[in-house]
Amino acid sequence: MRRSAAPSQQGNAAKKMRFVPPGTRGFPPCPSPDTPEHCTLPLQPKPTLTNAVNTTPVNRRPRESQVSGALARVLSVVPVSEKTTDTPSEEEENTHTHMKDEEHQAPQSRPISIQTCPTERYLSVMWCKASNRKHKRWEGDAVLVAKGRSVVLKDMEGKDIGRGSGYKASELENLAEGETLMVSGKQIEVMGVISAEDYAKGRCFQEVSTATSTVPLLESAVARSAAKPFSRPSLKGGVAKSKEPEREIRPRHDPNAQGALVMPRPPANHQWLWNKSGLPLVDVVMDPHLTVRLRPHQREGVIFLYECIMGMRLSGRCGAILADEMGLGKTLQCVSLLWMLLRQGPYGGKPAITRALVVAPGSLVKNWGAEFNKWLGRERLRVYMVDQDHRVEEYVSSPVCPVMVVSYEMVLRSLSSLQKLDFGLLICDEGHRLKNTSIKTTSALHTLSCTRRIILTGTPVQNDLQEFYSIVEFVNPGVLGSSAGYRKIYEEPIIHSRQPSCTQEERALGEERAAELSRLTGVFTLRRTQEIIGRYLPGRVEWTLFCRPTPLQSSLYAQLLSTQAVRSCLRGSTTHLSTNSPHFACISALKKLCNHPGLLYNTMKKDSTEGSVCEGLSAELFPAAYSSGTFGTDESGKLLVLCDLLAAVQHYNPTDRVVLVSNYTQTLDLLQDLCVHLGYTCCRLDGNTPVSKRQNLVDSFNKPSSDHFLFLLSSKAGGVGLNLVGASHLVLYDIDWNPANDMQAMARVWRDGQRKTVHIYRLLTTGTIEERIYQRQVCKQGLSGAVVDLGKGADHISFSSEDLRDLFTFETKTTCLTHQLLGCRCAGDGEIQCLPEEETTLAERACQLGRRADSVNIPQRVSMSELMQWRHYSGDNQSYGDVYLDHAHSHITYAFQSMSTETQLSR
Repeated sequence: MRRSAAPSQQGNAAKKMRFVPPGTRGFPPCPSPDTPEHCTLPLQPKPTLTNAVNTTPVNRRPRESQVSGALARVLSVVPVSEKTTDTPSEEEENTHTHMKDEEHQAPQSRPISIQTCPTERYLSVMWCKASNRKHKRWEGDAVLVAKGRSVVLKDMEGKDIGRGSGYKASELENLAEGETLMVSGKQIEVMGVISAEDYAKGRCFQEVSTATSTVPLLESAVARSAAKPFSRPSLKGGVAKSKEPEREIRPRHDPNAQGALVMPRPPANHQWLWNKSGLPLVDVVMDPHLTVRLRPHQREGVIFLYECIMGMRLSGRCGAILADEMGLGKTLQCVSLLWMLLRQGPYGGKPAITRALVVAPGSLVKNWGAEFNKWLGRERLRVYMVDQDHRVEEYVSSPVCPVMVVSYEMVLRSLSSLQKLDFGLLICDEGHRLKNTSIKTTSALHTLSCTRRIILTGTPVQNDLQEFYSIVEFVNPGVLGSSAGYRKIYEEPIIHSRQPSCTQEERALGEERAAELSRLTGVFTLRRTQEIIGRYLPGRVEWTLFCRPTPLQSSLYAQLLSTQAVRSCLRGSTTHLSTNSPHFACISALKKLCNHPGLLYNTMKKDSTEGSVCEGLSAELFPAAYSSGTFGTDESGKLLVLCDLLAAVQHYNPTDRVVLVSNYTQTLDLLQDLCVHLGYTCCRLDGNTPVSKRQNLVDSFNKPSSDHFLFLLSSKAGGVGLNLVGASHLVLYDIDWNPANDMQAMARVWRDGQRKTVHIYRLLTTGTIEERIYQRQVCKQGLSGAVVDLGKGADHISFSSEDLRDLFTFETKTTCLTHQLLGCRCAGDGEIQCLPEEETTLAERACQLGRRADSVNIPQRVSMSELMQWRHYSGDNQSYGDVYLDHAHSHITYAFQSMSTETQLSR
C-alpha cells in the first residue's frame, strides 16, 4: 500500500477531512506477532466530525465521560502517579509516538485490563475509479466497513457501491489515515476512523448537522451594538443640542401578570445569528384574551411551535409537525401562535411575521375562518378566505387581512399569484396529504418562498416510513438527507429488523436506527393522544360488535368464494393491488356483501360478464323481491343490529342524535332509504355535497333545536376536521383498510363542546373479511394501514398468497374469530381478565400477527394487548350493561367494550 498523490487543483474534488480523532492523525500501532488475540483498547477518544484538515498530535487523555466502558475500566487500574495532566509539555508532544511504541513493547510496566479487539472497523474514506494517473479525480466520500478479511464500501446515502474479500486481516487492521486500498475496481484513501456508535446510529452518513446549535453558546446574551447616529457638531460659541432620551421598548403584554404565558427567550447563539442590528430583547407574551382559554397541553403546544418556527430548537431549521390526535385543539394552538407573531417579536418588539398562509382541505376553509372569528373576533383580526367570490389575485388589494386561508385545490390553480406574495408562515392542515413528494400539491407548496412551515396532522404515519419522510422533508428540508439515503440508512434497516427471519445483528442495527430517527425528528415533532383531553370531556363508551350473518349472506359468501375470479386470485404468489386488479374487485364484492346483499345484487346486474367477479352468481340465489328493487332489512346482520340500536335510542332518549358513517356512497344510499322507510329525519354529507354548504350543514345539525335525528356521513368526504358534537351516538357501519380513517370518523362526536356521554359502535360481520381487516388494524401489521386511498390507485401495495388465502376464507362456526386469536379464556361475561404477560402471547399466524414497520413511534388506537383489557361479552349474554345494545343482543355473536375512566367511575 502507498500514499496517493495529491489531487489536482483543477477539475478534481478537493480532499476534506470528515472524521478525524481530536488527539491524533493516525491509528495506534498494530500488535506485534507475539501479542495474543486479546489486547488493550487504544487510549484515544471517539472520533468526531470536524472540518479541520490538519491536527497536531497531542498526548491528551480524554474525559472519562467521553470514553467507552471498556476504556474507563482500563484507566481505572492505572496508578495515579502515572496519569498525566491534561496539558502535556512540548517535549512530551514531540515524543508521543516513541512513548506509545515503548508502552506497547513493555506491557508489563503497568497493569492492563484485557479486552477483546473489535471484529468490525468503520472508516471514513474518499474513493475514485482505479487509475495510474498521478492526480486522482476523487468522486466523493464513502464509508468502509471492514470485517475479518472482507470489506463493504457504502456511499453517503448508505448504498453499497463496492465489495471485496480475500484481504489479509492484518492489512485491514492496520489501515490508517492516508493509506489506500482497492475495492471492486475503486481506489480508496482513508480519511479517518468512525466509531461503532456513529455507524450504528447512521450519523456517519449525515451530511447536515442535526445539533440544536451550530454556534457555541455564550455565557451572556450577545447583542451587536448599532452604528452611532450622525451628530451635528456644535458651533463655535454655541450650545450643543441635547440628546433625546431613547424610548423604552416594553412587552406588548405584562409578563409578570398572574397566569401570563411568556415565550422562552432566544439563546445567545440565536441572538448572534438573528439579531445582527443589536435590537433590545423583549419578552413575547400571549394575549391574555387567549391565555385564559388555553388548556395546559395547548399552552405547551404553543411554546413548542414558537420555538420550532423561530429556529430555537434546531439551528437553521424553522419547521414543525404538530401530530396531536383529533380533538386536542390543533387549530386553536395555531390561531394563538399566529395572533402572537403578527403582533410581537423577540427583537425590538417588532412583529415576527407580517403575513401568514393557511392551506386546508376545501371542506375546512370556512371552518378555519369560523375558528379565527370564534377565538379573536372580527375586530382583532380579519381573515381572507379564498373561494369562488374571493380570488387569490384580489388579496394584494386587501392589506387589512394578514391571514389567507386557501384550499389545496386552489393552490394549484393560483400558484403563480401565490409565488408573488411573501408569507412569513405557512400552515398545512391535514398535512398527511403531502405524504408523497412527487404529487403536484407538494411540489407546488415547495416553490413558495416561506421557510417557516407547520404541518398539522393526526396521523403522521399512515402507510410507511417513506410517507413520514415526505412530511419531514417539507417542514425541514434536508434534515434526513436524500430520499434514497433515508431509505438505505433508516427505512430498510428498521423494516428488516422487524422480520421474523432477521438476524440478531439486523435487529440490533434496526433498533439503533429507529432510535436515531426518533431522536432526529422528535426535536420538531409533537405527538399527544386523546387521553389528555379525556379529563375535560364526558365519558365515552366504545363497542366493537360482531354481527351474525343472515342465512342469505352466508350462502352468497360461500358462493362468491367459489367463483372463478376468487380462485384465480389465489393462484398468484404476490399480487399488486390497484383499482383495476381482480383482487380489488373480489375484496370490494365481499365487503359489499357484508353490508347488505342488495349491494352485491346491484353489482351483479351491472357486470356479470365472463371474467368478472360476479361470474357464476345467479339471480336465483336472491329473493324474488330483488328484481323489483325492494330490499329487506332482515337480510343483513349489521342492518338488523342498526335498526334495533336506532329504535332503542329514539325510545329511551328522544333528544339524542346519531351519526351514521360509511366508506361507500352506495351504502349511504341504502341507509338513507332505510331512514325514509322507518320515518327518521336525516341529513347527509358526502363527496357530492357542495363545499360551500358543508359547514352550514354541520352547524345546523349541531344546534339544540335541530329536527334531524340522523347525520349520514361519508368518511372519505367529511370524516376529517368536522365537529358533530350535536350527536352523542356514532355508528361506524363498515370498516376501512386504513385505521386512521376509522379513528378520525369515530372522533367526530367526542370533541370539545360535547355535553353527553358518547356511545360509539363499530359493526363487523362475524367470520368474514371484515374481521380479518380488524385484526390487521389492532395487530399493527403491514396490511393494517397499507391500503390507503385505493380509489387513487396504490400500485405499491402487494399481497402474498398466504395473505389472500386468509382474506378469502369464511368461518361459519365461530362466534368471534378475533377473540379466538387472542387466546383469551374468559367466560364472556364482561369481567376483565388480567392475565400474566406470558399468557397473553398471541397465536402464531404469520399473515395476521407481527409489528408494523411504521409503528416505531406512532401507536395505533388499540393493540392486541390493550384489547385483552377490554370487557368481553358473548352473544349468550342477555345484558351488556348498555340499555341501547341490550335491545339488539339477539343479532350479536360477540362484543368488546372499552370505556373512558370517567365512565368507569360513574358506573
